[in-house]
Amino acid sequence: MVKIRLARVGSKKNPIYRVVVADSRAPRDGRSIETIGRYNPQVEPSLVEVDLDRVKHWQSNGAQTSAAVKKLIKIAEKAA
Repeated sequence: MVKIRLARVGSKKNPIYRVVVADSRAPRDGRSIETIGRYNPQVEPSLVEVDLDRVKHWQSNGAQTSAAVKKLIKIAEKAA
């Protein structure tokens, strides 16, 4: 199954996340199919950038979103 989820990048104690489309069996920070956004919780206000068109495309093809990404999508929709 394909999932839309967060992949952690950045250094130790400096988390920055990418919103990625990946196979559910792949490791969290492993191989991904496509990067469709980013999330930086360290800036004020938090940086949330998500390509909503690509999210809709992948969801129409059967991709499932994680709980954290669902929250980020709602935030991105309000900002758009």
